[in-house]
Amino acid sequence: MNPASTSPAEEPHWLTSEEQRVWRSYLHATTLLEDHLDRQLQRDAGMPHIYYGLIVALAEAPRHRLRMTELAMKAKITRSRLSHAIARLEKNGWVRREDCPSDKRGQFAVLTDNGFEVLRRNAPGHVAAVRQALFDRLTPEQQKSLGEIMQIIAEGLQPNEAGADLPWLR
Repeated sequence: MNPASTSPAEEPHWLTSEEQRVWRSYLHATTLLEDHLDRQLQRDAGMPHIYYGLIVALAEAPRHRLRMTELAMKAKITRSRLSHAIARLEKNGWVRREDCPSDKRGQFAVLTDNGFEVLRRNAPGHVAAVRQALFDRLTPEQQKSLGEIMQIIAEGLQPNEAGADLPWLR
């Protein structure tokens, strides 16, 4: 919607009852799913879901290292939240920071052998929790549709233009 085309006196375009039902179902499901995965990882690995995602991103990166800014972008979190998370992961011995030789202000997050071992031990339980909570409940067609829908939403919320207000840029 173009804000310039809407006068202040115009009524908002309220959600229909069906749109409201879909919206609330989405919120309910995503909140419960995130809580389910967070509790599973806290119980089994002693870390929140966001930390597990950081470890996975580092495990998948070349040489198990990423620049902090790139890791924040992959995790879709602010740089300050990433810095706090990496400090906790460092304290556990799962990640270390290294200075970037080509940029004095830049740093890399590097997955340690201990961090990789934590991931190796906990990945089977995590994938079982994801499968049980999401994929086992959907038909292959529903899975495909869900993936397509979420891709459309993500693309709409992640503009490419300069000055976009995205978490990793804050």
